[in-house]
Amino acid sequence: MSLSMPRRARPESSVPPLPLLGCRVRAGFPSPADDHLDTELDLHAHVVKRPSATYFVRAEGDSMRGDGIHHGDLLVVDRSLEPCPGRVVIVALEGELTVKRLEQREAGPCLVASHPGFPPIPLAGRDCRVWGVVTHVVHALPGAR
Repeated sequence: MSLSMPRRARPESSVPPLPLLGCRVRAGFPSPADDHLDTELDLHAHVVKRPSATYFVRAEGDSMRGDGIHHGDLLVVDRSLEPCPGRVVIVALEGELTVKRLEQREAGPCLVASHPGFPPIPLAGRDCRVWGVVTHVVHALPGAR
């Protein structure tokens, strides 16, 4: 899975905060819910915790669908987070950007896709540099585009 080049997160959003309902939406059987607004939500402030260390990038390909990352999704990436095993990371691997889950195995660290059709990528002896940890994924639902 390759990625387009990163864009820095804007520290100040020109989009005004949007309304946030004061109740949660059930994904099962609907129940009567409060029809009032609780507060406003600035989506940028919600997904960008450290603006100076955050950038956005678009995903390309199918290797991370099992983690909810689809072709064309917008990924929020934080460069200040530690790339610990189990986290989804952006890595420059031999000059090409990829997004995969970092895992520690007997043979050493490797990158693992969440799609079974992609084999793990061992990192031992390879030129690689972590560009950040993916913290959020934004994508449109089918039919809503």
